[in-house]
Amino acid sequence: MFGATLLLAFREIRRHLLRSFLTTLGIVIGVAAVITMVTLGRGVTASVQEDISSLGSNVFIVFPVRTDRGPGRPFDGDDVEAVASQIAGVEEAAGSVSANATAIYNGQNWSTSVQGANNAFLRGQSIEVDAGRTFTETEETAGKSVCLIGTKVRAAIFPISSSPLGENLRLGDVSCTVIGVLKERGQGASINNQDSDDVVIMPLKTVQRRFTGSTDLQYFIVKYSSAYSSTGIQNALIDLLRERRVLQGGQDNDFDIIDTAQVNDAISSATGALTAMVAAIAGISLMVGGIGIMNIMLVSVTERTREIGIRLAIGALAREVQLQFLTEAVVLCCFGGMIGIGLAFVLSISLAQVLDVPYVFDPAVNAISFLFSALMGIAFGYYPARRASRLDPIDALRHE
Repeated sequence: MFGATLLLAFREIRRHLLRSFLTTLGIVIGVAAVITMVTLGRGVTASVQEDISSLGSNVFIVFPVRTDRGPGRPFDGDDVEAVASQIAGVEEAAGSVSANATAIYNGQNWSTSVQGANNAFLRGQSIEVDAGRTFTETEETAGKSVCLIGTKVRAAIFPISSSPLGENLRLGDVSCTVIGVLKERGQGASINNQDSDDVVIMPLKTVQRRFTGSTDLQYFIVKYSSAYSSTGIQNALIDLLRERRVLQGGQDNDFDIIDTAQVNDAISSATGALTAMVAAIAGISLMVGGIGIMNIMLVSVTERTREIGIRLAIGALAREVQLQFLTEAVVLCCFGGMIGIGLAFVLSISLAQVLDVPYVFDPAVNAISFLFSALMGIAFGYYPARRASRLDPIDALRHE
């Protein structure tokens, strides 16, 4: 019986093809909007998480801040060594400084940032080399004039067809030998919100001696083991730095600590809540589409009153008539759901490319949206189907 009912539903929809399509348009738009919004939201979340993870996982970033006592005091190498040796669970501790400079090679100029760092900093920030090598211990200790260049620096001043490894690059008045090219990292992978692909990294002592002229550190990073509590390590770090900076009990910290894990969680929660809110707003169109389904089914009941009367008169049961109209409503909504899923696929890929975020396909969201559209057919098709099944056969046969 259900097979015959389904065939009758398809036949009735085909008889009024344009009307059926316009009826399901609300479902199509609603399903497409919900899936597209959720997919883009997850893509934005994935993009932000990737940027934050490029700062390193399980990493604290410590930098001085201004207080009412004056500008923040910079850190030095002794502070970093104390953190590395006196706090359990610390895997890497390394400082960094940076300065602006013009990179010059073979007549090509490019304004960029020169960053001083060591291998411990590279490991802590998950900075990898795509070609070449990192610094040797001798180069770090002696402050040799060697450098690692970002992908944008390479593209700006070096020929595409040749390797920059071993070439001499001039940064202002300082010459350095290129020993490595960094992997692409992106805009957000920097504490100072600079493009981390537009950078030249040199040994820390080299930048301190040739660019900044002091042993001060602008900030330092602390990478800790996941086996340890981040809260415990952060409290130990605060206590140690307060002791080294001779801060009394009532004085505020003249430094700040960023926990990349907390930032990641906070941003993920915020983007998740925003995505859910936008998807809920988009879901309103599903309700509008459901009302359209109910409206057209009521019209269909009125148009087919005589047909219903004939079926009831020759022995059809009321529940069979109800099932017939309910099936038509569900089929209409399912068609709308399938078209909406296809439209959402196209929109999601197109908008992800426009927004420069990854396309994150989630089969669960698509399946739930389809099932929800079917449930909309049941919810909004029940009343018209029930009304059709309760018609009096004699009155229905008299209907013109």
